[in-house]
Amino acid sequence: MTRRALLRGLGGTGAAALLAGCGVPPAYVEPDDRAGRDLSAGERVLSFANWPLYIDTDEDDAARRPTLDAFTRRTGISVRYTEEINDNDEFFGKISPSLMNHQETGRDLVVISDWMAARFVRLGWVQEMDRARQPHVARHLDPLLRTPAFDHGRLHSVPWQSGITGIAYNRRKLGREIRSTRDLWADDLRGRVTLLSGLDESFALLMQGNGVDVTRWTADDFHALCEQIEGLVRRKHIRRFTGNDYIKDLSTGDVLACQAYSGDVIQLQADNPDIAFVVPEEGAELWAESLLIPNLAAHKTSAEQLIDYYYEPEVAAELAAWVNYVCPVPAAQAVLADSGDEERAALAEDPLIFPDAAMRRRLAIARDIGPEERTEFARRWNAIVGL
Repeated sequence: MTRRALLRGLGGTGAAALLAGCGVPPAYVEPDDRAGRDLSAGERVLSFANWPLYIDTDEDDAARRPTLDAFTRRTGISVRYTEEINDNDEFFGKISPSLMNHQETGRDLVVISDWMAARFVRLGWVQEMDRARQPHVARHLDPLLRTPAFDHGRLHSVPWQSGITGIAYNRRKLGREIRSTRDLWADDLRGRVTLLSGLDESFALLMQGNGVDVTRWTADDFHALCEQIEGLVRRKHIRRFTGNDYIKDLSTGDVLACQAYSGDVIQLQADNPDIAFVVPEEGAELWAESLLIPNLAAHKTSAEQLIDYYYEPEVAAELAAWVNYVCPVPAAQAVLADSGDEERAALAEDPLIFPDAAMRRRLAIARDIGPEERTEFARRWNAIVGL
């Protein structure tokens, strides 16, 4: 299961988009109203909501999570860990009534995709973190992830894991290399290409293929992209738009090339070494799923402590070895390389976990879709992909 959530149903024009897009006045929470009474000193417990399969587990007992257990032994803080997040919009719908009504969510820490985190930050639904309590975050957070447009200085969010949206293809069956997003539109791939259906997941890589700087893309860039994709759909060049089922299409050979997530491809390569992942010459999107502390969280200090714990290179290395996404702590690479374990040392050399210098130069965090744009853009994109 991937942790990159796909827009479902209305494809991002549901409650989350309408709320953010319409700027509902009661929804916004002023800075002075975001903090609750912090019970961390007296209540040594913490509630942490995450995605499934997104943390290390014990090989003999899947209910045990070694890094969390070690945190509890060190600090005396018990962690109520729940794998309750399966979709960004669904989770938004679950906790938004509490947040917009200035009520506790019952969660001290949550992990959501940055495009959704942008909405939480704009609505004033998450608390600013005290970096004085997080020296490892301050020291070890990957510079590429420090300055997203929605959260300057990463004061309200800290990446849990990161990843790349690029191109996956079957090198043997295609019989040639893919180096550019433009290569997807070659005649020999007609009807054998898939793109991601979710607007937030899809647009940045495709814009980069057109030479757009996605850190500052415009409405004109978006509509030009839509015209391009509409033409490819009319010519039946694109087989279909997918969620995570592109994995099956690529594995069976029904599709020869597709838009894909780096973490999925690592798993595919374990069974099929012919599957390759490419960061195109024009660039690819670097994204993150980030930790946030909701308003009125009862154990904010403990939450900040747990976040900083996962930025210790040794702990980050342990997590990276299990989840196989881009590690937001580059210093963890040396820990794995020096581990004395052959498999872990190999992970340290994997550019899909620790991008090398050449790859890093081609990665960019896209400007997210603003609330005033979302309804219009989602409507046009969804008409193209059939949502």
